[in-house]
Amino acid sequence: KPQEKPKDPGKVTITKTFDFAGEEIKVTKEVDSNSKEAKSFLKQQEKLQSAAPASLPTVSGVKRPSGMSSLLGKIGAKKQKMSTLEKSKLDWETFKEEEGIVEELAIHNRGKDGYIERKAFLERVDHRQFEIERDIRLSRMKP
Repeated sequence: KPQEKPKDPGKVTITKTFDFAGEEIKVTKEVDSNSKEAKSFLKQQEKLQSAAPASLPTVSGVKRPSGMSSLLGKIGAKKQKMSTLEKSKLDWETFKEEEGIVEELAIHNRGKDGYIERKAFLERVDHRQFEIERDIRLSRMKP
């Protein structure tokens, strides 16, 4: 018999709803199914599904929410607020994906022309200059 290859762990699509400036923003993210984020998302989904059947109709036919399920329902129904910084980051990530410039930006920032490399170089030069000036000052001091 041919051996079965282990299945690819796959991806989990996580969709979160946020409230930003009165608008409903849906953020969809694909993560590896073995990641921490995917596991916590799946646990949360299981809790919500198990809490839903917990509230059964009462004798009079009116549904009465039980303690835990009503709390989970209230928590789950409330949309998280999104800050301006988070919204800007989301817009930038979306723009990079739409324009297809993710790899180009990574390559550009990796080399010597990258912003971080230039800042580190300037910091090293400044520190070296300070040490030279300090040594000169200390040598001019009389014991």
